[in-house]
Parts: sequence; structure tokens; C-alpha cells
Amino acid sequence: METGSTNEHSGKGAMWELDRSLDQPMDVEAGRLRNMYREKTYPTILLLRLAFQSLGVVFGDLGTSPLYVFYNIFPHKPEDTEQVIGALSLIIYSLTLIPLVKYVFIVLRANDNGQGGTFALYSLLCRHAKINIIPNQHRTDEELTTYSRHIYEEKSLAAKIQRWLEGHQFRKNVILILVLFGTCMAVGDGILTPAISVLSATGGIQVEKPKMRNDVVVIISVVILIGLFSMQHYGTDKVSWLFAPIVFVWFILIGILGVVNICKYDHSVLKAFNPVYVYRYFRRGKNSWTSLGGIMLSITGTEALFADLSYFPVQAIQIAFTVVVFPCLLLQYTGQAAFIAANTDKISHAFYHSIPASILWPALVIATAAAIVASQATISATYSIIKQALALGCFPRVKIIHTSKKYLGQIYSPDINWILMIFCIAVTAGFKNQSQIANAYGTAVIMVMLVTTFLMIPIMLLVWRSHWSLVILFTVLSLLVEIPYFSAVVRKIDQGGWVPLVFAAAFLVIMYVWHYGTLKRYEFEMHSKVSMAWILGLGPSLGLVRVPGIGLVYTELASGVPHIFSHFITNLPAIHSTLVFVCVKYLPVYTVPLEERFLVKRIGPKNFHMFRCVARYGYKDIHKKDDDFEKMLFDSLLLFIRLESMMEEYTDSDEYSTMGVELNPPAAASNPNLNTELSYTSHDSIVPVHPPSNDTGSSQAVPSSGLAFQSVGDEIAFLNSCRDAGVVHILGNTVIRARRDSGFVKKLAINYLYAFLRKICRENSAIFNVPHESLLNVGQVFYV
Repeated sequence: METGSTNEHSGKGAMWELDRSLDQPMDVEAGRLRNMYREKTYPTILLLRLAFQSLGVVFGDLGTSPLYVFYNIFPHKPEDTEQVIGALSLIIYSLTLIPLVKYVFIVLRANDNGQGGTFALYSLLCRHAKINIIPNQHRTDEELTTYSRHIYEEKSLAAKIQRWLEGHQFRKNVILILVLFGTCMAVGDGILTPAISVLSATGGIQVEKPKMRNDVVVIISVVILIGLFSMQHYGTDKVSWLFAPIVFVWFILIGILGVVNICKYDHSVLKAFNPVYVYRYFRRGKNSWTSLGGIMLSITGTEALFADLSYFPVQAIQIAFTVVVFPCLLLQYTGQAAFIAANTDKISHAFYHSIPASILWPALVIATAAAIVASQATISATYSIIKQALALGCFPRVKIIHTSKKYLGQIYSPDINWILMIFCIAVTAGFKNQSQIANAYGTAVIMVMLVTTFLMIPIMLLVWRSHWSLVILFTVLSLLVEIPYFSAVVRKIDQGGWVPLVFAAAFLVIMYVWHYGTLKRYEFEMHSKVSMAWILGLGPSLGLVRVPGIGLVYTELASGVPHIFSHFITNLPAIHSTLVFVCVKYLPVYTVPLEERFLVKRIGPKNFHMFRCVARYGYKDIHKKDDDFEKMLFDSLLLFIRLESMMEEYTDSDEYSTMGVELNPPAAASNPNLNTELSYTSHDSIVPVHPPSNDTGSSQAVPSSGLAFQSVGDEIAFLNSCRDAGVVHILGNTVIRARRDSGFVKKLAINYLYAFLRKICRENSAIFNVPHESLLNVGQVFYV
């Protein structure tokens, strides 16, 4: 009888073995589809059209930099022409090495199925190494068409790097903090770009009206910014067709002006293409090193090449940059340098001073329009960044709204919008000049670039499986340019560079505390989940009165019965006649195709009427409205039942899959004592059988499906009647508190900051669009 209580192989109890058998992961329900993403090939005409359209989304920020670069390099008059040529040479080679070589031809290839940005890199890493802090993924998720990863040979360098990253929690936290820091700096970029772009564009009025005070220019800029942020809720779908023509005209304008100024003023500045002038520039002393902060502004907006990749193929961006953006910028900076060399006293607003008086006002209008387009691009990118952080459990729940039925990625967050507007106006009105805003802007940009460089190292090793020598070459060349710029902006922290650091610190604390609280809630769910064997022991009625209707019990668990359910049935004497445990989880993929979104599995015998449904989303996806979600979930449930019936008829088939739902019976436990307690049908339902009698020692299976329904039509009719009776959404309202013996920092973070964030952010019911009349909250408190 000893083997009846203990498994001879594992040494664990039969109840543990039973629970393990009942609580299998949903491998058998997952589709066997593999990654089908390939870099699309486009006809030449379409590729050129996409390249033109990308001008209005990707390059606005980079294109408006000539408005303020030289003024921030030389706050006072340059000493001589050679100093101007040296600064121009640095601009030329900075544009060549960072935007052109590093980003356009290398970093853009590190996209996540066409998605770019810091979180896209993190998603790639999470798929190729188990560094995701919240371990809510299963191997079934790897079978999504959008889930691409490599399997490495055990002794390969990539496999060693993978094991090293996965080997310690500290390394996972370091990568997460690095990603969060880069994200916070990118949010700071979304605050500072509108401020400096609009202020620099409107500053051209002072060229035409020299007596106009700077305060008037600031007021005009603030009015434009208020209008810009106030129009965000309309979206850009209806006016986005204007963006590309505006930016294209802007690039053509600055290119032509550059050629005119080179011919008109001083063509000797063309010597700047000789890199020896970079060396001569640094020989001039300490001031040359300090001016790097201003030179770096020529490459601001480069991160937008990667972050705004969503709707344009890499080839389109490469064509647009190499054919239009890069040559026009080189011509403009060279022409502006020629003007400054001949007019050293007009360094302030040098761009507008170099424009012929007859076209000054049209140029001012085009510049302001280009600045608004550039600001719009960074604001929209900030919404996407926050959405991605929210999906990965790294940001408090805020409202996300689709502004376009045509384009999925065009979203709007009212909460984030007003925060950005307040900070942006505060920066513009507080500093009142380009210089300090430029110092802040440069700090934010170089920080994001450094984060991208460091994240590219594991990407090249794990995803691209590049040779280590190429990885070292890329890292050294990138840092060779970025470290000097970083050292230059650090010197100006007290002159405005502190602003993005304060923003980043505040956002980083919020994001990390929220992520920590989310992780602790998930761990609580995992450790306190209810035994499946205990559920079966309650019987078909679950020990309660089963009332008509469907109960959707929301949980973060993709397997097991959540603690919220036991807490609920302990306090209420009734439960719905059909129960569905719903797990809504986000995966490190940009999207989950609709046909692969739902996984459904039956829990226990048919007469228990219990199911599990896992709804999977990518970081670009948004939870649909309640009616759509309920309908899709119910349709998936009915499809599962029909497939289940088909598998009962075709028992010789090993598997059957459609719309991402696959049914394949797992191997039964080999433990002999379990064979007397349960058996498996072809559809992975647990069927209780009679225990062996004392006189015969035999058992006879009684299929529970026969006790509940005679046909699949009966069960479908039963589910339809339950749905007609009403659907109730049961959500857990879990409150976490720090233990009494916890440290001061932990108590401050959990009891006050996290509690405050939960109070002011949106509830889960709002995120899931659950109507109040159908909502049932179950409260519980636990200590961490």
C-alpha cells in the first residue's frame, strides 16, 4: 500500500501527482504555427511613396535642428573662420557616423517584426533569453506567428551569453532598469522637442521685428504648444497627409538656401569635409570640448529613426535619409557656416539672418509648420512608449484611445497628454531661451543613444548571432563618438541639463515601484493558487448553489485556480452555472493575431462547466471594448466545444487545430495508482471513475459527459442559455502592504507610493471596459 500514497520515482504524494496532472499548461490548445514574418518586398513605386511619407513622421525632429545648432555651439561670436570650419567638420562626421552608419544601416535592422524603440529591443531579448521579470509565459506562446526566436547550440557563444543573462536575478534587473531609464529619457525627449523646436521656429520673428521682446516670442510659443496639445484627441489621421509635403518642402528649402549661401558668402568652408579640421578644432582648448554639447544637437531626432519605424519598411527610411535628408542637412549646415564665417555678429538666429528678406515670412511659416510636425511625431512616439511600458507591467494603468480606425498605432492618452503639456509649457516659459533648453535636450538624447548602444550588444550576440569581433567593433566605434558628447553634456548639468535627469528620476521611480508591486501581486497569485484536486473534491456543484449565468473570473495566472475564487466561494453561498477563468496577459511581441489570441481549455469533467481562457496581447494591441471581448471569448468557447466533439469522433487523429486552438491529449501519468482514480478522454477532460471495489478489485469508468449532455448541441444550447441569463465579471481587488519588519524604503514604496499610484490610476474594470452593473469586486489584502 505504500506505493498508493507515494510515487516511487518522484517520492512525492499522490495528491501532488494528481494536481500536477490536472493542472497541465495549455500546450495542447496552442496552435503549431511558427514565425511567418519576413521582410516584405515592395514594388519600387510603392517603396518611393513610402519613403516620401516617412519624411513627415520620422525626420521632422532631425530636420529642424539647423534652427538652433550653431547658436548653441557659439553662444558668443566665433574667434575665426577656422573655428567655424572645425565645428562644421564635427557636424558632418557626427551626421555620418551616428544617424547614417549606426542607425540607418545597423540599428534599424534590430527591429521587432517592424517595430522599433527601446521596448522593441527589450522584447527581442525577452524572447531569446528568459529575462522577463514576471514569469507569466509558457512555451505555447513561442508558437505564435509573431514570436520569433533562435535555439542555440549548447557550446556556442550565444548559448553562453543566454545562460549568463538568465543565471542571476541581478542581471535581469540591471537590463530592466537600463530599459526603463532609456524609456524615461525618451519621454523627456517628448517634453523637450516641442519646447525647443517651436521656440526656435517662432524666434525668427525677432529677425524681422528686432525690437520685439523675447517674452512675446515665448508667449507665442506657449500659445502654439497649448493648441498643439489640445488638438491631440482628434488624432493625426485626417491631417497626416500634410506632414510629408510640409517636411519635404522644408528640406528642399534648407538645401537650396545652403547652396545659395555657400556660393554667396564663403565657399572655403567646404574644407570641413577634410577630417583633419576635427583635430585642429580640439587643439584650440577647453572651449572646443565644451561646445560639443551644441554640436550634438545636430543629431537630435536620430532616435526617431528607430522609435517611429512602425509603419515604414527599413528600405523606405534608408532611401529617404540618403536621398533627401542627409544631403539637404549637409548643404544647410555648410551654407549656414559660410554665412556665419562672413557675419560673425549674427550668430543668434543665424538661419533666419541667412535667408533673403523677400522670402523671410514664407520661410518662417514653413519652419513653424515643420516644428509642429516634428513635435507631433515625438508626442505620438511618447504615447506609444507609455503604451508599451503599460503592457509590460512597467507603468500605472492610464487611458489609451485609438484615434484612427485605419492605423492601429495611432493612439492618444489624455492623462499623459496633459502631463506632457504642463511640463513642456513649464520648460518653455521657465527657461525662455534656447541655450538652457538645448542643454537639457542634448542630455536626454545622448542618454537614449547610450542605452541603445548597450542593448545592441546582447541583440547582436543573441538575435543576430554576430561574431564577437563585430560586436566589439560596433560598440567601440559607437562609444568613441557618444562618450565625448556625454562628457560634454555632463559639464552643463547645472545649465539646464538637470531637467531631463529630474524627469527621468521621477518616471523611473514610478515605473520601477509599479513594476515591483505588479511582480509581488503575481507572486502572491502563484503561491496562493488553489489545488485542482481540491476543486474536483467539491463535486459538480462546487459545494455551492449553481445559479444561471456565466461568471468570468479574471486572474493573472495562465494555469491553476486563483486564490480569488476560493476567497469568493468561502464568502458567498452561490456561483454561476458556467465558470470561465480569464487570464489577460501581454507578451513580448508587438501584436498577437486575432485568430491566435484566445486559448481555451476545459477544467474538470463536463458537468463541472468550468473552463480556462487565456487572452494574449502584444505591446501594440489594445484591449477591445467589453462587447467585442465577450463575443470573441464566447465564440472561442463554442469553437472549443465543437472541436472537442470532433476529437471524440475521430479518436485516431493525434491533433486538430484551427484558429489557433489545438486539441491534443497529453500523455497520462504512468503512476499505477492514478489509473484507478481518473482517466483521460481524447479532449483532455478529467473523467472521474469509481474506485476499485473490495471484492472484485476492478474499476469501471462512467463518463461524466453522459451525465451532463447527450450531444454537443445540448452543451452549446446550455451555454447560450447561461449567456442569456447574464455575464458577471469577477475581478480581484488585491491590496498589498509591506510587512511590519520591512525596511523604511520598502514601506515607503509599497504603503505610500504604490498605494497612491493605484488610487489615482485606472481600475482593471476600466481597462477591460467592464460595465459597472456586471462587475463584482473581490477584495483581499496580503503582505510582502
